[in-house]
Amino acid sequence: MTLDEVARYAESLPQVKRKGTESRPAWYVDNRLVVRMQDPNTVVIRVPLSRRESLLETYPDCFGVPPRMEAHHKVEAYLDRAQPRALFTAIDLAWEMQRR
Repeated sequence: MTLDEVARYAESLPQVKRKGTESRPAWYVDNRLVVRMQDPNTVVIRVPLSRRESLLETYPDCFGVPPRMEAHHKVEAYLDRAQPRALFTAIDLAWEMQRR
C-alpha cells in the first residue's frame, strides 16, 4: 500500500478532509482524527479499543501498537506489509467512531 492509496480511500469517505502538513498529512472527520502519516512507511489509525485486538489478531503483519499507544484508541499500520482490505477496514472503523 502507498500513502496515496490511503489518502484516496480516506478522502472518499463522507466529510473526511485532509489536514496536517505537507510532510505529515492527516485526515479528519468533524475535526476528529481518522488517519495520519507517522513516517513514510507508517500511518496511525484511530480505532475503537473494543475492535483493536481483533484487527491485531486478524492482520498481525499489518498492524501494531507500540507501548506509547497502548492506552489510546490507535494502531500503527505498516504500509509495506499492509493488505488493502486490512487498512480500509481500520479506516472505516475510525471513520465510524469519529462521526458525530
